Amino acid sequence: MIRLEFPFAPVAQARTRATNRKGKIVVYDPSNTAQYKRQVSIVAMKHMLGKKPLEGPLSVKIRFYRPIQKSLTKKVRENRLSGKERPIVKPDLSNYVKAIEDGLNGIIWKDDNLIVHEETDKFYSENPRVEIEVEKWEPE
Repeated sequence: MIRLEFPFAPVAQARTRATNRKGKIVVYDPSNTAQYKRQVSIVAMKHMLGKKPLEGPLSVKIRFYRPIQKSLTKKVRENRLSGKERPIVKPDLSNYVKAIEDGLNGIIWKDDNLIVHEETDKFYSENPRVEIEVEKWEPE
């Protein structure tokens, strides 16, 4: 099993942009998404230390911890920290997942199409981060 923690706030996959350069259409990620994916890749490469990416069917658990807004009542803040209140605001959970999966392609796993089972959650935290567990999927 591989366990990783990314010690920075999650960033959602933004829509890709396109531009015309010298008569050719070039598609690219917005700068904040591209920078986030680079940060994710760097942490993952340090963890893998030259090991080959996983292959075969994979099971993944991802927990996204969003920052808590400063201007909240004590009760709301406590509810968010305890998990009684979860983030139901944008960005969507699926956009968070896409950004982290893309950042780990070729490092943790050969390609994110190998993921056959996934559990994901969004939480609030005073310590924004992303936690991920990856293991080979085994039939029950």
